Amino acid sequence: MCRHLEVSRSGYYAWRDRGESVRELEDRELLPIIQAEFQNYPRGCGSRPAMKALREAGRHVSRKRVVRLMAADGLRSRLKRRFVRTTDSRHTNRIAPNVLKRDFEVGKANKVWASDITYLLTKRGWVYLAVVLDIGTRQVVGWDVSPTMEQDLVLRALGNAIVERRPAPGLIHHSDRGVQYTADAYRAQLNHHGMTCSMSRKGDCWDNAVVESFFGCLKQRWRATTSPTTGGG
Repeated sequence: MCRHLEVSRSGYYAWRDRGESVRELEDRELLPIIQAEFQNYPRGCGSRPAMKALREAGRHVSRKRVVRLMAADGLRSRLKRRFVRTTDSRHTNRIAPNVLKRDFEVGKANKVWASDITYLLTKRGWVYLAVVLDIGTRQVVGWDVSPTMEQDLVLRALGNAIVERRPAPGLIHHSDRGVQYTADAYRAQLNHHGMTCSMSRKGDCWDNAVVESFFGCLKQRWRATTSPTTGGG
C-alpha cells in the first residue's frame, strides 16, 4: 500500500501511532453541539444557527469550520420546494381594464401602485406575502404576511399603504386578476380612496413586471440566507 501510494513505511507508521491532533479533538467536542442544534429544527438547519449555538456554549469558531463539520457528518437541511399558484382567476368577479398598459416609467411617487402576492418558506412553514409597490419610487409602501391567502391579507397590505402614504385621489392601482383583487371588498376600498383600478391581462405576468421583478430579487436574497449551502436557517 505504501509503495502504490508513494509514501514511506516509516511515515505511515508514524501517522498511525500519532493519535488525534488537538484540532481533531476539538472537532469531536464541537460536533455534538452542532448535531443537537440541527435536531431542533424539523427540517434541519444551516451553519448560522449552529454557530449561534456554539457561541452560546462558549465555543467561538469560524463558519468555514462549522460548514466543514456539518458536511462531513451529512448534516444538510432539507428544504421542500413546492409550486404554489397565487393567482386564482377562475371566478365570475368583474375584471378591470388594463389602464397601466406596461407604462412603468411613471416619474413620481403616489401616481401608480402595483400589488401582488408571493410565498416564502420560513422556519415555521410556508407564508404568503402581499405587497403594494410604488412604481414611481420602486418602494414597498404596504405589505402584510399570513399563513393563508385570504382576502384580508391583501386588504391589510393596501390599508397599510394608504396609512403610510395617504395618496390623493386619481392614483392608479394595478394588480393581476386574482380573486383577492377582484373581490367587492377590495374594489370598494379602491373606490373609497379615489383610486383607479387596473388589472393585467389573463395569464400575462409581464403586465405586472415591476412587482414580479421585486419578488425575484427578494426570493434570491431569501434563498441566499436560508439555503444550507450558504449556512442560513
